[in-house]
Amino acid sequence: MRVPVVLLAGVDPAPMAATLVGLQFDLPGAVAVRHHIDVDRQVLTRTVSDITGVLEEHETLLEHACVSCAIREDILPTLERLARDGRWQSIVSHLPVGAEPANLCGALAWDTRLARFLRVSAVVTAASASHPVRDLLSDDLLVDRGHHCAEEDRRGVGEVLAAMVEYADVVVFDDTPDAAAHGLVAALARPDATVMAGSHDLDAATLTGHLHRHRRTSEWTDPTRREALPRLQAEGVWRLDLQSLQPFHPERLLESLELLGGGNHRSRGCFWLPTRPDRAVEWDGAGGQLCIGDHAGWGRRTPFTRLVLTGVGVPPAHLRESFDRLLMTAEEGERLSRSPDEDGFEPWLGPIRKVA
Repeated sequence: MRVPVVLLAGVDPAPMAATLVGLQFDLPGAVAVRHHIDVDRQVLTRTVSDITGVLEEHETLLEHACVSCAIREDILPTLERLARDGRWQSIVSHLPVGAEPANLCGALAWDTRLARFLRVSAVVTAASASHPVRDLLSDDLLVDRGHHCAEEDRRGVGEVLAAMVEYADVVVFDDTPDAAAHGLVAALARPDATVMAGSHDLDAATLTGHLHRHRRTSEWTDPTRREALPRLQAEGVWRLDLQSLQPFHPERLLESLELLGGGNHRSRGCFWLPTRPDRAVEWDGAGGQLCIGDHAGWGRRTPFTRLVLTGVGVPPAHLRESFDRLLMTAEEGERLSRSPDEDGFEPWLGPIRKVA
C-alpha cells in the first residue's frame, strides 16, 4: 500500500510551522519531515519527527544550494525511506520555504519506482493572514526577506506565493484574513480548492485520501489553459480575462511590457509572436515582477493569446486598451510573415528557430 504524502508549501516560515504542527497532530500515524535550505552555508537541514518528538536531524552539504538539488539529494530519498519503514500511516513533507510543490509533485507523478511506495494525497499552501495582499501583489523579492532558495534566486514573493496558491488543494491562513485578502486568494486558487482560516478544520481523511489529482492541477496551472473561469464571488476583487487569436507585436511588446506586467496585480497566461509561430510563450507576473519564457509547442492547436489579470480594488483603466494595442494588425502580420532572424526576445526565448 502506498503511503499518502501531504506537501506543505509557503513563503513565510511562521504560518508554515503552525500548519505543520496542526497536520502532525491531526493526521493518523503521521511522521513529519521538514527541510530547510541555508543558502549562505550551502547546507540542507532535515528534521524528522512524529508525535513522540524529534527522531532525527541531519545536515547535507549541497554542491549547489537550490531546490532541484534538495529534492534529488535528500527530499525524495527521505520520503521513500520513511514510506518503506512501515511505522507511519502518512507523511507530512514541509518543503523549504519558497520551494514550489509542483517540482516534487512532478517527480513523484512520473517516477514509477517511487510510485510503488508514495503518492501525493494533498498539497497545502500556508499563508500569513497579516499581509496576504502585500505578499501576493507587492514587488518584494524572496531574497529581501531572507527566504531565497539559491544565491541566484531573484524570484518575487508574489510570483512564488501566487503559483503556490494556484497549485494548492488547500490554502490555510494562520488567522482570519480580511474579506479582500480571502477573496483574492479564492480568485487565484483552483475553483474546487479549499481556502480556510486555521488548520483546525482540516479533515484528516480528506487530506490522506485522493484530494490531489496531478492532471487536474496541471490543467489549471497550465499557461495555455482555455477553460472559462468561474465568476468572482468576493467584493473588492477584480479580474480581466484578455483573449485574442492574434499574436503580440514583438517590438511594441518589448517597449511596453510594463503596461500589462507592471502594477499591483497578478497576471498569467500565454501569448505568441509572429516570429515564433510554433511556440507558446508563458507570461507569469505579480506585483510588477514579470517572467516570460518558452513554454511548449502549439502542436495542432491554433495559437492564441490569453492573459488573466487579478487584483484588489479598482482595475487600472488602461489594461484592456493596452492589451489591444499590443496585438498585431493584419497588415503588420503580412509584413512579419517571413520571420526575421531576430525579434528582441532572444535573451528570454533563445534564438529564432526557423520552421520548415
